[in-house]
Amino acid sequence: MSLSEHRQAIDQLDAQIVRLLNERTRHVLSIGEIKLAAGEEIYAPHRERAVFDRVCAQNSGPITDDQLRAIYREIMSSALALEKTMVIAYFGPEATFTHQAAIEKFGASLNYAAQKTIGDVFTEVSKRTADYGVVPVENSTEGVVTHTLDMFVDSDLKIVSQIVLSIQQCLMSNSPLARIRKLYVHPQSLAQCRGWLAKNLPRVEIVETSSNARSAELAAKEKFAAALGGVLAAEKYGLKILRRDIQDNSVNVTRFIVLGRQCSPPTGADRTSLMLSVADKAGALYEAIAAFRKFKINMTKIESRPSKRKAWEYFFFVDCAGHYQDAKVTKAIEQLGQHCNFVKILGSYPVVD
Repeated sequence: MSLSEHRQAIDQLDAQIVRLLNERTRHVLSIGEIKLAAGEEIYAPHRERAVFDRVCAQNSGPITDDQLRAIYREIMSSALALEKTMVIAYFGPEATFTHQAAIEKFGASLNYAAQKTIGDVFTEVSKRTADYGVVPVENSTEGVVTHTLDMFVDSDLKIVSQIVLSIQQCLMSNSPLARIRKLYVHPQSLAQCRGWLAKNLPRVEIVETSSNARSAELAAKEKFAAALGGVLAAEKYGLKILRRDIQDNSVNVTRFIVLGRQCSPPTGADRTSLMLSVADKAGALYEAIAAFRKFKINMTKIESRPSKRKAWEYFFFVDCAGHYQDAKVTKAIEQLGQHCNFVKILGSYPVVD
């Protein structure tokens, strides 16, 4: 085929794609009306996963599965925006990794509201000022975000989905590397890049900031200043990326959770998060978590936090495989209740690699 024939074929295919996208969206809008009438949530993480799995199974290339998922993410985002004016609250400010994670989850068509604190995100979703919230919960290098865990003690919100984001720390500046004299950096980013900085910028003045976005904002205003952060921050503040992937650990990922009001149904590949408190006696925790072994349920994480209500009283946060509606998980939770002062289901949600 000639160049003009290829272009003509593309024009014809584009016309078909536009028609089919609008036809698909009309079905989505009809489903949305049914859900709203029934008092159900518009966003359905279990359905989202099923769509991704189905279209990738049908993919024969040359588009990669990741590219196809990104395309469908925006298709679904635009449909959600037409169904309802949705607001996603996230731990801000704008152009942070949490903001990036929220966009990767919900797409570019929705409204995003940056919040000053993790507590503010919980509050906005609880008040229904926001439909969903996105907060960090765990980094593979630096561990759990304790404030996020603490917020669940008094909150009725549920974890409805999760986002696993590969954290690519970038050095950004409008000055060349050899002329950098000051580095603005958030403590988390500093901890993740300490080895690289000691080797490559050993005599640079380090100034800690409240966020990666703030680092980029300050660096953009000064000569011979640089910042650490993500690509989104560099784009927003007009900085050049001098070096990419400078984190000391090549496997540097952060897990974010999506806060909502209703858990989604089981998908067959789910995770359940629980909060529990055990009696102050020898062997209490061992007796409690024995339920997971009894029912052969993989417990993927356990963290302890002071209750802040009574000295030496602790809450335990547990992640396990399965959905709370699965028969084995239901039985394990019932048995947990026999050995705990209380057990609280924080949410069940699809597993993300």
